[in-house]
Amino acid sequence: MRFKRFERRALVLVLVGFAWLGITSTVTIGAPQQTAPASAAAPTFSADVAPIMYAKCVTCHRPGEVAPMSLITFKDVRPWASSIRDKVSSRVMPPWHADRQYGTFRNEQSLTQAEIDTIVKWANAGAPEGNPSRMPALPKFPEGWQIGTPDVVIEMPTAYQIPAKGEIPYQYFEVATNFTEDRWMQAGEVRAGDRAHVHHIIVYVKEPNPTPRPNIMTNRPIMSAAPAAPAAAVAPPAPRPAAPRAEAAASPVARTGDQMLVNWAVGEDAPVFLPGMAKRIPKGSTLVFQMHYTTNGTPSSDKSRIGLIFAKEPPKREVRTGMILNPLFAIPPGAANHEIAAEGTFTEDVNVWSLHPHMHLRGKDMTYTATYPDGRSEIVLRVPKFDFGWQTDYWLAKPLTLPKGSKLHVSAHYDNSTANRHNPDPTATVRWGDQTWEEMMIGFYTYTVEGKAVSSSAQ
Repeated sequence: MRFKRFERRALVLVLVGFAWLGITSTVTIGAPQQTAPASAAAPTFSADVAPIMYAKCVTCHRPGEVAPMSLITFKDVRPWASSIRDKVSSRVMPPWHADRQYGTFRNEQSLTQAEIDTIVKWANAGAPEGNPSRMPALPKFPEGWQIGTPDVVIEMPTAYQIPAKGEIPYQYFEVATNFTEDRWMQAGEVRAGDRAHVHHIIVYVKEPNPTPRPNIMTNRPIMSAAPAAPAAAVAPPAPRPAAPRAEAAASPVARTGDQMLVNWAVGEDAPVFLPGMAKRIPKGSTLVFQMHYTTNGTPSSDKSRIGLIFAKEPPKREVRTGMILNPLFAIPPGAANHEIAAEGTFTEDVNVWSLHPHMHLRGKDMTYTATYPDGRSEIVLRVPKFDFGWQTDYWLAKPLTLPKGSKLHVSAHYDNSTANRHNPDPTATVRWGDQTWEEMMIGFYTYTVEGKAVSSSAQ
């Protein structure tokens, strides 16, 4: 099938990482670069560049993490000096896709202009090492985890055997927590057992007796002016839109009101909630691992896991994840700028803490616009160049306070033309679906309901 070749190429992390750095030729470690000789005033790696790398890069660019090469030592960094210069000066790296005109975010890793200028001058001067004694101390990272040492680690019950070829429907694995009391997740992190084959993971909480929670938002898909497919041809998704259509009846996520706990895809931060905020895992709950595997020509096995850090006491606010989505679309063949939109109206006072656009390979851009009861509106997030290969949670520096009656409008554009080099098939009419050659339109958001005390029943 013609889609598989593209999906393998697009989703293998090493190849994606090299594409980010623009590698177009073989680089030999230690080989001299054709650059100007260093001057006395030139920045050096030890004194000037390493502090930038340690602050903004090595969280991902270190052994065992998602990036394909380490950027810790001078020996690590020197072969990539020209590529690093080009990518940071064009702001391709570190990856950050939000329009800087709208919103401020506490997890932004962009470089300042002064930091960019330092790296450019260093590379242009021949990438000198400088005095090794001036190297900063390497940041201390928890072994194997971004969040710190978990209080508990829960694994998939058995390893899933991944075939070399073919399409793999979403897989679901249930694991009992055996919690004898309610637990509150202060931080959580999902670790893929085999990143080369795992596209994404979503872990849900399946409660033994689902706790009624207020429906704080009404979702309204907004139909485009272009004629949509007949209603019979486009079915709305199951309650969890990622659930495979062919297996919706059997999927645990499709048949329950499970609560989203933690996601993982390349680029996503492990959530660490502020003090006084946490996600609830009721006693006796089961965790459901929703796994999206992709094949790449080599068989493998995966046994993914989740690490949890618990709040020491019940929080003042229960954190929840919601979504504004439109599954009722049909993107015409060749359409270069097809718009899909949806809008949520809040029936309670809420604080929104993070935003997460989600589309597939034809996604171009997504914009969140808040409209308040007094009619005032503002753009709170605009992602002008959506990158399917780097999924970002945008954590707001200050929460977005939306009084009851406020609306959150999400609009997205899709490129189904031949100009989109990632397009699996410009001749296809594209509808909602799980696989990457299909499409989704979801505006995720993390929120708390304000003005209501949290109790053991999570009211």
